[in-house]
Amino acid sequence: MRYLNILQCIVTVLLLCGAGQAEGRAGDSPQQLPTHGPLRQSPDNPRYFADADNRIVYVTGSHTWENFQDVTQVFDYPAYLDRLTTLHHNFIRMWVTESIHSDGGWLMNPPPNEKDIAPLPYLRTGPGLALDGGPRLDLSRFDPAYFERLRARVKQAGQRGIYVSVMFFQGFSVVTPGAWKAHPLNGENNVNGIDGDANGDGLGLEVHRSSEAHVLQIQEAYVRQVLETLHDLDNVLYEVVNEATPESVGWQYHLIRFIKQYERERDFVAHPVGMTFFQLGEFGGGDNAVLFDSEADWISPGGYTKYARNPPVADGRKVMLLDTDHIHGIGGDRDFVWESFFRGYNPIYMDPLGALHELTIGEPVLNEPIHERARVAMGEARRWAERLDLGRVTPQGDLASTGYCLADSGREYLVYVPAGASLTQSEDVRTTRPVTVNLTGASGSFQVEWIELETGTTKQDESLAGGGERMLTVPFAGAGLIYLQKAR
Repeated sequence: MRYLNILQCIVTVLLLCGAGQAEGRAGDSPQQLPTHGPLRQSPDNPRYFADADNRIVYVTGSHTWENFQDVTQVFDYPAYLDRLTTLHHNFIRMWVTESIHSDGGWLMNPPPNEKDIAPLPYLRTGPGLALDGGPRLDLSRFDPAYFERLRARVKQAGQRGIYVSVMFFQGFSVVTPGAWKAHPLNGENNVNGIDGDANGDGLGLEVHRSSEAHVLQIQEAYVRQVLETLHDLDNVLYEVVNEATPESVGWQYHLIRFIKQYERERDFVAHPVGMTFFQLGEFGGGDNAVLFDSEADWISPGGYTKYARNPPVADGRKVMLLDTDHIHGIGGDRDFVWESFFRGYNPIYMDPLGALHELTIGEPVLNEPIHERARVAMGEARRWAERLDLGRVTPQGDLASTGYCLADSGREYLVYVPAGASLTQSEDVRTTRPVTVNLTGASGSFQVEWIELETGTTKQDESLAGGGERMLTVPFAGAGLIYLQKAR
């Protein structure tokens, strides 16, 4: 009898997928967005995305936990978009939690009481009460408010030229007793007789491993509803799950294939699907190799020791979004942004937006000036990405003594110069740093431009002759850039 009820609820979910699509679009008139996607891996330089006109789109930006659902408070989404626009950011991850309430556990000073999370994808209809004291959820009935907000927020971002990676599932929603107590697939929280805790250990790890077919069918129905809600928007990317456990790989692979197949069957334009690293980073197991081996269009690898400083060059097998979330938790600075940019990555930033948090690796918690410098650097890096010909420019660190150079050899070179010696030294010592650039094989002369990153000031220098290794003297103490462009 239990499985008959399950079958009935699954059929109802499938029927509601189409109905939910119509409800989510009521009064929703078509509108041209500044973005021009959907994005795809660039055939000219596969380290980056390209838009519908094959123009490379370098993505970078600040994302934060509550930019879709209200978790600890009502989130001011328009102000958030205003800030991103001012910073010249063009990408966010749109976070979800599968839980029905939260204790704000990522905060230094969490709210005194558990907070209801809103909106939820399912209606709370009862009969009966869930473990939080509210009505149980009906997993066969989607809440239109959830999908209306999802579509509205993605559109609002697109109107600002911002691409949105929509997260389907949340790895931290199943791994602790408290999280599982608040999960819709906990048998005590739904009216459909579905319990994802197959082994009865008080955790929901099985939910992200698909050991039960009826659980997977509920998840697939939710994924379909999201795809139906967003399929015609060109600024959308998808992410299967944020930081699930390493045992989730098979489940993630299945959902990547499921998303792609559903878009094909419905004749939707394909949107990029991403796979990101596992819980606890390199300290929690997992292997970046499974990201590269997946059918995902983009990946976000993990590893503090590998990517926090001096990352290896991105090889172009996948578009790689180097996300501080999977490297530091909360962390990363201006140097991280520039080093990532110069190695062929698209750096993005897990941004606390001033909240006091407990998720830091490698730096103090109270570091708002560091956060702001990283935010500014992402926007500045994007401006350079738009100025350079990224279809031709590639990481060629061996051409500069600093180890950081983006070059289209013979045409243009951008060199990153890290900050110099201690400010306690004399001005003469601090401003006489030599940098060499190898222009062997580059004929003609090159215009030289210096950019001081701390102040944003620029300085034109005498032209430089190609044909060999050339030495330049850095005219400032802090971090900066050297731009060489072939003279016309």
